[in-house]
Amino acid sequence: MEIGIACRCGRGREGEWSPARRSRVSGRRRSGHAMTAPEDSLQVLINVDVSDLQEAIRFYSEGIGLRVGRRFGESGVEMIGASSAIFLLAKPDGSPAFPGEAAPPRSYRRHWTPVHLDFLCADVEGAVERARAAGAILEKPVARHAWGSIALLSDPFGHGFCLIQLTERGYDAVAT
Repeated sequence: MEIGIACRCGRGREGEWSPARRSRVSGRRRSGHAMTAPEDSLQVLINVDVSDLQEAIRFYSEGIGLRVGRRFGESGVEMIGASSAIFLLAKPDGSPAFPGEAAPPRSYRRHWTPVHLDFLCADVEGAVERARAAGAILEKPVARHAWGSIALLSDPFGHGFCLIQLTERGYDAVAT
């Protein structure tokens, strides 16, 4: 399962992020957010385990363009500025990943998981530069498709993520 998170972010002046003017998920305007859901729909919160909370705040602020919302002592922080809040949770390297004797230890080396974040951006090349300057590792350079462009990266904690710039039609260009 893949979770796509559409940030309302685009490149403004050099080195700054600014709100995007339109959603490019399908190329049609949406009401403020890239993906707008009915009020009675399921709300999604995203939790990202990290070994160093301050480094994670720095990376997701400088590299992705999010900003700190609420703080939860030394155990976590809410990052806002995307269509869903992203909660950075301090979990020590080597600590059990879940309760029970069979729990593998957490590891922040690069790892594969079928769930990752996709950040929609107005300028994928600029977003890649910004993320790399903040410590992301570029794993696959920008590739172009009928629906848009995508780059694959990982954050300093081994979590993979994609930066995506959609064409005017977005995923509608390939939808059946």
